[in-house]
Amino acid sequence: MKTKKDLLNITDLSRDEILEIFSRAQFYKARRRNNQPVLPVLKGRTIGLFFRKPSSRTRISFEVAIYELGGKPLFMSAEQLQLSRGETISDTAKVFDRYLNGLVIRTFEQEEIEEFAGIVHFPVINALTDLFHPCQILADFFTIWERRKNLKSLTLTYIGDGNNVCNTIILGADVLGMRCNVATPPQFRVQSKIWGLVKNKKLFREGTNPADFIPQSDIIYTDTWVSMGDEEEAEKRRKIFQPFQVNSDLLKNAPKNYMFMHCLPAHRGWEVTGDILDGAHSIVWDQTENRLHIQKAIFHFLYARK
Repeated sequence: MKTKKDLLNITDLSRDEILEIFSRAQFYKARRRNNQPVLPVLKGRTIGLFFRKPSSRTRISFEVAIYELGGKPLFMSAEQLQLSRGETISDTAKVFDRYLNGLVIRTFEQEEIEEFAGIVHFPVINALTDLFHPCQILADFFTIWERRKNLKSLTLTYIGDGNNVCNTIILGADVLGMRCNVATPPQFRVQSKIWGLVKNKKLFREGTNPADFIPQSDIIYTDTWVSMGDEEEAEKRRKIFQPFQVNSDLLKNAPKNYMFMHCLPAHRGWEVTGDILDGAHSIVWDQTENRLHIQKAIFHFLYARK
C-alpha cells in the first residue's frame, strides 16, 4: 500500500521533486491555455478546504484546480464546524478521515496542521500558516523557472517582514540552490529557528539596508507589512517599514532585466508603489495565475505520482 505524502512545508520536497512539480505545472498550464482536457487525477475524490483565515487567490485557485481535475471541493470555515464550539482537533480530524479524500488547511498555528496530518490517512496540504506558505512559494519559484530555468544562477532579494512568506522563500531557495538576500528591520528579522533549518548558509545574506542588495538582485520580492492578525499594529508597522518600501528610488540601481514579485494582496503606497507593481518588470500577475497550475501539479504529485 502506498504511503500517503503531505505537503506541510516546502522542505518536505527534494529539489528533484520540486522540479518535477514545475514540469507538471507547465503541462497543466499549456493544456488549460489550449482548452485541452487534463488528467482527472481527483475523479471521485472530495477534497476538504478548511480555512480559519480569509482568502482570495488561495481558495479560488484550489477550488478551480480540484474541480478541473475531476474532484469535488468542499469549503469549510472554522465557524461552520463544531470546532467553534469546542470540539477538539483530534475528534474533528477523525471525522474528516471518514468522509474526505484530502485536506487543504489555511490556519494560524503550524502545529494544528501537523496534528491533522498525523491523524488522517490522506494527503494534507498547507495552504498557509503563520510559519510557512509552501504552495505560494512553489508558484513563485515556478514563475521564475519559466523565465530563467537555471535557478542556481539567480539571486532573489526579499525586502520587508520576516514572515511566513519570507521563511518559505529562504527554505525553498536552500532546497533549490538559489542565492537569496533578506532585508528586514532589526525587530522583524527572520527567526533563528528558520536559519537553523538552512543547510547551505553560503547562499544567504541578511541585512537591514535593502539598497545594499539591489544591484545584485535578479528578483526583488516584497510582501505586506501587516499580515492577518497584525491589523492593530498597522500604523506602528508602517513607520518602521517605510524605509523598506519598494519604489523607483530604491530600484534605481537594479539590473536592467530584474523581475519584481509580490504574493498579494498588496497595499499600494505601503510596501510597494503602484508604478512598480504595474510596471514592466512586474511578474506579479503571472505569479497569481501560476497558483492554479501549481495547485494542480501538487495534487498530481500527491495522488497520481508513481
